[in-house]
This record gives sequence, structure tokens and C-alpha cells, in this order.
Amino acid sequence: MAVAAHRHKLTAVAPGHDPWLFTSLVCDCLLAIAVVIATGFGPVVKASAQNVSYNTQPPRPKPPKAANDNQMLVQATEVVYDYNNSRISAVGNVQLFYNGTSVEANKVAYDQKTKRLHAEGNIRMTDAEGKITYAETIDLSDDYRDGFVGSLRVDTADRTRMAATRADRSSGNYTVFENGVYTACAPCKDDPKKPPLWQVKGARIIHDQQEKMLYFETAQLEFFGVPLAYMPYFSTPDPTVKRKSGFLMPGFTSNTGYGYGVEVPFYWAIAPDMDVTFNPRITSRQGVLFQAEFRQRLMGGAYQIRAYGIDQLDRGAFAGQPGDRQWRGAVETKGQFALNDKWVWGWDGVVMSDYYFFSDYRLSQYRDPLGSFLNLPTDAVSQLYLTGAGNRSFFDARTMYWRSFSGNQDKVPIVYPVIDYSNVLNYPVFGGEFSYKTNSVNLSRDSAVFDPITTLANTNSLCTTASADPLARTPSQCLLRGFPGTYTRLSAEAQWRKSFTDPLGQIWTPFAGLRADAINSSVSNQPGVSNYLPVGDTQAFRLMPTVGLEYRYPFINVQPWGSTTVEPIAQIIIRPNETYAGKFPNEDAQSFVFETSNLFSVDKFSGYDRVEGGGRANVGVQATTQFDKGGAAKVLFGQSYQLFGMNSYAVRDSINTGLDSGLDKPRSDYVASIDYSPNRTYTFSVRSRMDEQTWNVQRFEAEGRANFDRWSISVMYGNYAAQPELGYLTRREGILTTGSLKVATNWVVTGSARWDLEANEINQYVVGAGYVDDCLVLGLNYLKSYNYTVGGVPPVLNETYMLSIGLRTFGTIAIGF
Repeated sequence: MAVAAHRHKLTAVAPGHDPWLFTSLVCDCLLAIAVVIATGFGPVVKASAQNVSYNTQPPRPKPPKAANDNQMLVQATEVVYDYNNSRISAVGNVQLFYNGTSVEANKVAYDQKTKRLHAEGNIRMTDAEGKITYAETIDLSDDYRDGFVGSLRVDTADRTRMAATRADRSSGNYTVFENGVYTACAPCKDDPKKPPLWQVKGARIIHDQQEKMLYFETAQLEFFGVPLAYMPYFSTPDPTVKRKSGFLMPGFTSNTGYGYGVEVPFYWAIAPDMDVTFNPRITSRQGVLFQAEFRQRLMGGAYQIRAYGIDQLDRGAFAGQPGDRQWRGAVETKGQFALNDKWVWGWDGVVMSDYYFFSDYRLSQYRDPLGSFLNLPTDAVSQLYLTGAGNRSFFDARTMYWRSFSGNQDKVPIVYPVIDYSNVLNYPVFGGEFSYKTNSVNLSRDSAVFDPITTLANTNSLCTTASADPLARTPSQCLLRGFPGTYTRLSAEAQWRKSFTDPLGQIWTPFAGLRADAINSSVSNQPGVSNYLPVGDTQAFRLMPTVGLEYRYPFINVQPWGSTTVEPIAQIIIRPNETYAGKFPNEDAQSFVFETSNLFSVDKFSGYDRVEGGGRANVGVQATTQFDKGGAAKVLFGQSYQLFGMNSYAVRDSINTGLDSGLDKPRSDYVASIDYSPNRTYTFSVRSRMDEQTWNVQRFEAEGRANFDRWSISVMYGNYAAQPELGYLTRREGILTTGSLKVATNWVVTGSARWDLEANEINQYVVGAGYVDDCLVLGLNYLKSYNYTVGGVPPVLNETYMLSIGLRTFGTIAIGF
């Protein structure tokens, strides 16, 4: 059975190596040298010897001198010409050099009558690429068709090794290695005779030079000298082959839905620019899952297509689930092509028979690195895109369709398209920097997406009822995460800013901006939607001019231990109120956390659908210390004030963006952060938001990291106050820890755990161990996790095990269950 074809990326293939073709070295060096000495033709031979003896016949005339780059040098203690027996020998510390190839041996002889070359004693051959062949004896015919090598060992430049007690060559094509051993592991430095981490032994290894194939008979795979797998027969392309059709390494997996599964992929190299891999999975419960992947490389890029299909034998394994059907399958495709050095276009596409297909059979890139679906995304994206990047500009246009993995396809939007462009001018405008950006989006959704944020709403399904707070225009039980209908928005924004320093060292930065939005909204009148948004067709034009000034006054104090810079910062922003606040869909500005990272942002919303309005002042003080012996510390503390007009963060929209954020008050909560790195080993950071009146902690995160030679650890503590307007009814508190320990030279143990302090339970942990070196990768991981949602839905437990074994030059075997 053939089990190891070569399957490389079509974009680039590394040159192969050939540790078994020892005759190539003999062809290039040993035989050529001997024939030149004996027959007097070929490149020039320079011989130097301490003792040169002659027989009764005079020596032949010297051959004509060839070009310097073809000259051959022979060095030996003694060179003997035996004209009676037509034999020439180089004896004692023989060294032969020709075109970057060198040969060392105790003795080299060529018999002109039998036309055979014989070398013996500590033979070492090194070619120009660094491949080294060791042997005790070599006996070959001068046409290179027949012969043998005794006690062969080959070390290649890419650190693969091969050895055999004897190697016989016949018919100019076949080489048979007796008791052959192959490994890609380097020998132990302390004990070179110690067995390598892994090696493949064969009673006979046959190399077919014409087919470029290696055939192993009675083979066994050993780890640390212990046989673990036996194979009566298998074959693989020799290392000179870049791509060759054949079987790849098998894989094993298991799952409740399909039982046990085994995969034996077959790789077909159709042409230099295309290939296909057939990867059927034979399962114990559902039959055969057919898989195939086609790839092609073209002038400007590459694309691939993956197809899956199965005629399920036991539909009952998925009873009551989307997988309860006879036939299931999917098609994936992706590609990317370069138009020039600045522009690329491409696509991603996914079509599935049902949204649980990938997770039920643990397929595709949608599984996590451990091979499970513990962190399975909620959807798969199909998109067509065009992207361009300049020195200070960027363009991206794409249309997107998400395939839901949760079954709510009618609640997933279709985007056609979203376009972004930004540019910063390379020349000053009124002495300052001028930039502009645009964004346009057009999307649609069939059904409304409600998110219950209280236990009452979750149990009584109040989201679609007409009950609402007429003043707030929002039901108190639910949020509208996604509206039904179509939405089109075109946004354009221009910004200008200039910084200058006065004689006192104060830094003044005036800035100005103008934002314009053209909006067309068509909201379907589905049950409950009118509580959040005006239904029907609505058009609007929104304009937001902005002017402001930022002030910094750094004070520097220098001490023998380092320097400290204290910098008061004040920012004043003047602009009108946000128009149509909360009256249009909010699709791209739903996530919002107020902290020091966005304290001095002119617009703190995360997307274009909302725009900050009203007069605001952001103030704070920043202190930075640089220590002379290394290390740094940075502290930032500040607050934001609503000076006049409407506070955009206090206005309810369909998902209550800004409420319970700390900015929904005239005087915001205090925000602070501390970052400290005493050296390269330790880093510490603290982020906090405190109530403006009571100083109660509303949000607190503390994180510490340490990295040493043999181990590393990180600990993060989080404490978050209840945010009932967003669906978090109680305080959340927990600790997340991760760590790794290098228990030996190549052994690493890793782990992580998440401790829910409110529930007083560990709701996620990962334990793993791995061995990594230049020839072997071994990993074993176990992960247990509970997935939580808001609104009191019970958590879902997920578990997975993953074992992976990677042998350099052979491939990787993965076992998941």
C-alpha cells in the first residue's frame, strides 16, 4: 500500500533531496577521476603524492589541459600505475576534488579490464549541495549500471539521514538497500549511537530511479527505538520529487453522530499548475463521507474548490436536528488574484445542505485549532472583494452573504456592497494634515432579530408584543439587534489638524471636520419592530460639522534613576446635536466600551451608523516614566463632560448603545489605566472605570504577564458591574489564567482556566502537552468549556480531545474525538 505521496502548495515547492542516489556522487567524482587517470582523457588531473611508484611501462602522456573550472585534483599518499594488469590505484589519505564535489577514502582503484571502480576504507563523499555519503566499500561498473556499497550512511543538507548494511545497484535503475533505516532527526549530541526520536526501518528498501519511487518491505516505525507500527509494505516518492500522485498520511476521528472515522487521502498531481485531493472518510455509523479539493495556480493568483457529500445510513443519530435528512453536503471555494502590486480581488463562497453539517462532521476551517467546534463561529461568509492599498490610502469594496450555523438564516443580513476608502494627503493644507474617508453600505434582512435581555422576556416571549415605553420608544424587555428590511447609507468625512508648540512648550492642536450621511431606510412592519424604529420608507440627510482644540503641556523631570513626563491634556469639541439619534438602524456601531483608549477620540462610537454630537470636553493627565536601567510606566486618568446640547450616549437606540457606558451622564465616569514594564520579563496593566459620584468600580481589569526561559504565565482579573440596559442583570467577576512550562528541552506543558467568581466554578479549562523539535511534533490537548448567552439561557457544555503527530518529511496524523 502506498501511503505517502507528496502534496505541496502550487505556489512554491522547495527543491528535493536524494539521499539514496549515492551513484550520482560516484558518477560525478569517483568514476570520472579513475577513468581520467586510467585512460588519459577528460578534464585535467592534478596529482600530488608523497610516493609515486611505476611499473615497467613508462607513463602515458599527460592529457591536454582543460578549463580551470573543470580541473580535478587528486591527492594521496601513493599513486600506483600498474600497466601490466591495467590497474591504477590511489592509496592512503585519498582526497579527490572536482566541481565542488569531494571524496575521501583510504584507497581508490580502477580496473581497466573489468571496467570496475573499487573504493574502500572510511569513504566520505560530499557534493556541492552539502549532501554527505559515508561507506566502507564501493564497487561499481564504469557505466554505473551495476555494483554495491557496503555499510552505507547518507546525511543530507536538509538534515535527513539514511543508512543500510549494503546497497546493490542493477540495470542502471534499481538500487536495493538491505536493512535500511530512514529518519529526519539529527543524532543525539551526547550519544550519537542512541536511537533517534523516530525512524523507519525496512528489511529491504528498493529505489526505482526511473519512477522516482521508494518501496519499503517489512517496514516498521520506531519511536525512541521502540517499534510502534508495522507495515508489510508501503511506498513513497523519493525526496527529489516535488509533487507526485499517491496516498497521503491517514487520519482518524470520532464523534457521537457518525461514530469512528478513518480518512486515507489520495493526491492527484494533474499538471504543474493544478491538483486534486480525494479524501473519503469511512465512518462506522453513517457510511462514506466523500470529500475532494481541487486547486489551480494561474498567472496572477490561485483558487480552490472543496466539495463534501454523504448519503447517511443512520438519520436517527441526528433526530430532531437539522441533520435528520438522507443526503447532506457542502461546497466551499476561495480565490485571490493580483491585478498589480497595489490591487487584489478575490472571493470566498460556502453552500451547505444544512447549517449543522460542518459541526456534525467536524469539517473545514470553521473548527478551532484543537480540531473541535468549541469556538464554532455563528456563520460562514461568502464574499466578493476588491482591495487596493497605496502609501497613505486604502480602498476596499466587498459584497457579503453570511450562512448561519444557528438556523436563523432569515435573520442574517445580506450586504451588497460595503465600500471603504481613506486617504491622507502627502502635502500640507493650511500648514496641517488633511485626510478624508468615505463609507457606503447597502444591506437587507428578512426577519427582525430580537435579543431578550431579562428573564421575563426570555420565558414569556415579550419581544414581539406592542408593549413599550412610549417615551423611550423601546420595550424594557428586549433589544432589536437587527432590523427587517433594507438600509442604504453613504458617509463622507473630511478632517484637518495641525500641531504647533509655543515658546513655553505648550502643544496646541486645532482640528476641524465635516461629516455627511445620506440615509435611505425601508423597515418592514413586523410584530414589535415599530417599538424601536419607524417602519416604512424614510430618507434623511445628516450633517455633522466639528471644530475643536486639543491642549497638552508636558513637564519633564530628570532624576539619576530616569525621567518622568507629566502631561495635562484637555480637549474641547464644538458641534451640533446628533440628528435622527436612535431613529435609524444601527448595524455597525453596536459594540462600545468607554475606557482610556478612546477618552480623547473625537467620535467614540465604533461605526458609522451613530455619530457623536453636542459640545464635549475631554480632560485628563498622563504621566510616563522611563527608567535608566530599563523599563517604563504609564498612567492615564481622565473624565469626559457634556458641555451643551444633547448627549448622544444617553439616547436610546434599537440596542441601547451608550446606555450604562459611563458616558450617558453630563459628567462621565472616571477612567484610568496603568501600564508598567520593569523589564522584558514582566508586564502589568490595570484598566478601570469608576462611578463619578460614588467612585464605585463599574469596570475593572487587571492583567499581569511573566515570561522566563522555561515558563510563562498570564493572569487576568475582570470585574464588571451589572448593565441591565444591555442584558447583563448581575455583576460579572472572574479570573482567566494561562501558562506554559518547558519541562524538558523540547517538552512543553500548557494550560488555561476561566474561573467564574460569581458562580464559584471553573467554566472553561484547557490542558495540553507537546513535544516540538526539528523532526517531530507531538501534541495532546483537552478542552472543556461552557458557552453562555445573556437572558438566562442555560450554558452548553462542550468537550474535545485532540492528538496530533507530525513527522518531518512524512506528514501529520491527527486524531480527534
